[in-house]
Amino acid sequence: MSNDPTPVEAPRFDTLALDPKLLRAVADSGYLSMTPIQAKAIPLVIDGRDVMGAAQTGTGKTAAFTLPLLQRMLQHENPSTSPARHPVRALVLTPTRELAVQVAENVAKYAKQTQLRSLVVFGGVDMKPQTAELKAGVEVLIATPGRLLDHIEAKNCALHQVEYVVLDEADRMLDIGFLPDLQRILSYLPKQRQTLLFSATFSPEIRKLAQSYLQDPVTVEVAARNATASTVEQHFFSVSDDDKRRAVRQSLRERKLSQALVFVNSKLGAARLARSFERDGIKTAALHGDKSQDERLKALEAFKRGEVELLVATDVAARGLDIVDLPAVINFDVPFNAEDYVHRIGRTGRAGQSGLAITLVARDDTRMVSDIEKLIRKKIEIEPFEFDDERPRRPRRPERDDVDEAPRESAPREERRPARSAASADPFFDRPYEPSQAAAAPAWEPAAKPAAPSRAGSPNIRPKKKVASLLGGS
Repeated sequence: MSNDPTPVEAPRFDTLALDPKLLRAVADSGYLSMTPIQAKAIPLVIDGRDVMGAAQTGTGKTAAFTLPLLQRMLQHENPSTSPARHPVRALVLTPTRELAVQVAENVAKYAKQTQLRSLVVFGGVDMKPQTAELKAGVEVLIATPGRLLDHIEAKNCALHQVEYVVLDEADRMLDIGFLPDLQRILSYLPKQRQTLLFSATFSPEIRKLAQSYLQDPVTVEVAARNATASTVEQHFFSVSDDDKRRAVRQSLRERKLSQALVFVNSKLGAARLARSFERDGIKTAALHGDKSQDERLKALEAFKRGEVELLVATDVAARGLDIVDLPAVINFDVPFNAEDYVHRIGRTGRAGQSGLAITLVARDDTRMVSDIEKLIRKKIEIEPFEFDDERPRRPRRPERDDVDEAPRESAPREERRPARSAASADPFFDRPYEPSQAAAAPAWEPAAKPAAPSRAGSPNIRPKKKVASLLGGS
């Protein structure tokens, strides 16, 4: 008889106090059971509590705040076309454009059977279409801090009726220097509001931020702090910088990976690596901060459709990207910030599926790997990467013993000089130099001035200057 404990069934969404319209939208999305962060956070948000939610990346944090906020705002739902009847009531702030777009897609998906309006605003695109939609009225506004401040300064939106605020991936916002912008934005909001702070990791700075802007928050942590998902198989390989590209190609071939997300540490490195993989015959796209918003969205959509095999990205893509069935993440560069490792590998193994994370470690990356060990509290074993014979070998140089020829005797210096051909000889150039009889003065010598005609009188008397007759001269 087995003594294994009976697995506990995950709670279902239909057990929550959610409106039938929201439950239908959740079911249409293919979700029936809640993740741990959703099961703990949704009832608290519905009850009006401020929440600090910490969970592994890919465990459904977006739905954990989107569904309860939509539930609370249904009381303001109305079919009116007047902008005054649709003020901004919920504000969601995200650190990157990609995360803002993903949150907006989730809000639109869950609110599709309601009359609540939503809008996403971010930089890198024209403000005019965003301004037109803002002035038409929206209840849920998803924004990046910089572009939201642009609209506030242009008086395109009013935030005095905001009731709910969400700081999504707040640690990343602090990492990239958004704290002053956050403080400015929060100063425009009413003091009485419900504030939610969700993040994959909690640092002391985040807790300090929560103490300043959250009122008696409930902390929800469903996993060890800064832990990685148990569904992700992690490997660290020792590879020199010159062999990293070959290691990626071999990993794709041996593990039969249809797609992979490759992370690098710099924008220039992302562009160069993408071009190199293209030359290797691999369909590749690059995603980094120097790309326009339109280029980034097109690259991401092509990758999601399966038209691109490799997406080479900087950490701008590490937060919030939700790519269905992404089989693998490859860290071409070990991240400078250990917390970015957690977010990078969180792109695979999402929603309980299995995933693969490969990190290529060069000789100079030892300190950064140690930082990752301390963060995730696990011992990291760095394995040697076994290469196959893909690389063409150079022909072997002949050894000295293999040469049958006898060593040539060195000829005297005079004999080694090339002989001048007789056809090129010219008797004019063979003649010695002979100066001419009337040698001209060198060109760099000033020419001698002609002697002035002698004049009678004392040499101390200067000649008179000629003066025009109109001025009294003769």
